[in-house]
Amino acid sequence: MLAFLARRLPSVAFMLLATSIIAFLLPRLAGGDPAQTIAGADATVDQVEAIRQQLGLDQPLPAQYLDWLFGLLRGDLGTSLITNRPVGQLILARLGSTLELALTASVLMIAFGIGLGILAGSVRKGAGRFGLDSAISVLLATPPHVTGLILILVFGITFNMLPISGEVSILRDPVTGFSLLLMPALALALPQAAMIARLIQARMMQIRQEEFVDFARAKGVPRSQIVLSHILRNSMGTAVVATGIRIGELLAGAVVIEAIFARNGLGLMAVDAVTSRDYQVVQIVVLGAVVIAVLTHLFSEILLAALDPRIRLE
Repeated sequence: MLAFLARRLPSVAFMLLATSIIAFLLPRLAGGDPAQTIAGADATVDQVEAIRQQLGLDQPLPAQYLDWLFGLLRGDLGTSLITNRPVGQLILARLGSTLELALTASVLMIAFGIGLGILAGSVRKGAGRFGLDSAISVLLATPPHVTGLILILVFGITFNMLPISGEVSILRDPVTGFSLLLMPALALALPQAAMIARLIQARMMQIRQEEFVDFARAKGVPRSQIVLSHILRNSMGTAVVATGIRIGELLAGAVVIEAIFARNGLGLMAVDAVTSRDYQVVQIVVLGAVVIAVLTHLFSEILLAALDPRIRLE
């Protein structure tokens, strides 16, 4: 396992370094000037330039990047250019909301994705197979924000079963908090669950054609045991890797979902930071999302390697 990790860590380190460069450059390539935003529309050129010098924005980009990178290595996330508050404090104030949404969506994604995939991979023909394939295809084709709007229309307006927007911490009021959290979590989870289901279904269909499955049938092994002990067991590696990748994508979808359901999380903060050209906040949010996605993917590879010795020996 240590040799497996040694082979993976250099690529992870390179990916994180490349991501830090992209996170640093993206807000600057978008145009706009935070110094102008701070100074106001009526400020003179000299006043704007003075603010740029104060913020260090007059330095060459490589120098700005190195200062930011070394600050990160020291644990300094920087200071917001607009509010003049530490970025770490701003993130901590919003982190709980996003964590509640991401964790709930991840649980729903895993439950629906694996369950639907096993069901679709077990039903081989008939109306049940057609219905499952159609449901997975519709979920795959529907982006999270459209899914959210549909859920609001159906469960929030038509049947009035769930509240449309708002936010209460689950720790403070579990019942109200979960009712406010369920629709945005489902909107995030269902499209990603459909992708996991499709991958598991395809893998189960592939395993079903293997010789060891035919041999088990020839020996008279019950169909349920073949599915559980042979087909499903050899398909779980796909589910592990797919889940790790999709958890990272949940964070990207949270930006739009938080805006639709009026949740005061990191996604909404990122939108505000982009609008105001608050480079420091945008950089940390983008980098943090990618770091979580990369580490989640690495963890899923480690888990897969632990389940399948062939992966460790490749």
